[in-house]
Amino acid sequence: MSEAITDVVELLGQIENDSSVPKNIRLKIRNAINVLEEEGKTTAVKANKAVEELDFVSNDSNLPVYTRTQIWHIVSLLESGK
Repeated sequence: MSEAITDVVELLGQIENDSSVPKNIRLKIRNAINVLEEEGKTTAVKANKAVEELDFVSNDSNLPVYTRTQIWHIVSLLESGK
């Protein structure tokens, strides 16, 4: 796993462990982490799939504003690392 993906997984893990984030969103974050940790796929494919998951999450009305900003930052990191 590349260093950039490892950093993104760590950031997503922080959001997943944040108790102020609703459970359904934390499950979607876990899905994105699982996608990024998959073996046998290129970094670009994993990043694209994770961005799709995170785009869906960022549009959730129950998402705290600070967490939305964190997700946008993570999406930016994934898109710049392709």
